[in-house]
Amino acid sequence: MRIKILLFLLLLIFISFSVIGQSRKIIHIPNIPGYRTLKCDFHMHTVFSDGTVWPTVRVEEAWQEGLDAISITDHIEYLPHSKDVVADHNRSFDIAEPLANNRNIILIKGAEITRSMPPGHLNALFIRNANLLEREDVFDAIKEARDQGAFLIWNHPGWKAQQPENTLWWDEHTRLLQGDMLHGIEVFNYNEYYPEAIDWAREKKLTVFANTDVHEPIAMDYDVVNGHRPMTLVFARSRTEGGIREALFSRRTLAWFNNTLIGRANLLEPLFFASLKIVNPEGKLRNGESWRIEIENISDVDFELEQVQPGVGFDAPENLVLKAHRITPLEITGNSDEVADMDELKAFYKVKNMMVSSADNLVVTFVFANN
Repeated sequence: MRIKILLFLLLLIFISFSVIGQSRKIIHIPNIPGYRTLKCDFHMHTVFSDGTVWPTVRVEEAWQEGLDAISITDHIEYLPHSKDVVADHNRSFDIAEPLANNRNIILIKGAEITRSMPPGHLNALFIRNANLLEREDVFDAIKEARDQGAFLIWNHPGWKAQQPENTLWWDEHTRLLQGDMLHGIEVFNYNEYYPEAIDWAREKKLTVFANTDVHEPIAMDYDVVNGHRPMTLVFARSRTEGGIREALFSRRTLAWFNNTLIGRANLLEPLFFASLKIVNPEGKLRNGESWRIEIENISDVDFELEQVQPGVGFDAPENLVLKAHRITPLEITGNSDEVADMDELKAFYKVKNMMVSSADNLVVTFVFANN
């Protein structure tokens, strides 16, 4: 047994040293007016529950990938390494906190309340003492988290291990919602997307999340060199724990996974236009003439556009892809004599990879000066 424990600890040390001394990636997602855009992952595990890494590894991974904030949410009820790793439920946070402070990563104290469906698994963020969440009755555990000031998230609502046939909203979730014990929901977890969760978030005023729920070293699950982990974009007034807390309770988040962004239109639209620099030629567009409008995308997102309404007095491409970190030309051609008399030209597109519901995309309006 001692040899096994020694080998296990040596493996942890090797993993820890393997991430030290690396450079930090920059994630190019711009701020929007009035808020800072923070890149966050609020669901992950370590050896103090069913993960395979030491808590400091989670901090180093977050620093290398350019994240602003994380929460280590080890399970309260599920501790498969408990024979080898003996500690209370606060220990993973205590170990990670000094390095998080050193790396300027905001570490939010959290835990996962892990029960059968309903109500399933819930993350409790901003808690003070995880040990007090160890209760026999699940509602007592969630109530304790709420009384500690926690922000509570329904994790992976469509996880097949708990909802094998249909992703359902249960009476127990209504009870939690009405009791101020449910504030957010994961619309994406690990590599699973839950369209029902988007609509529940809109209907029930829940904050949307995309999280990794990572257990292994992050690079084993995601190509973090050429891509990015699933993450929650938080629009905060300040880059602080308090700023994040206020933003979560105010529902100022977007879920970002693969090349898709999900959330409320009043956040998606300003983020879309903050990502673009548009060069509009001077002069009047006339019938039969063409303009070349250049659109620079300064973000890490490829925006996929489809025209939803023809322009008045001009023709524009039906489909357009604004590639990340590239300049894309938009060619428009006057098709009416009246176009020269217009002060503004408007083009209407839906952004196919920006979703406001399970069935609807963000619709944006480009306005070009014609003078």
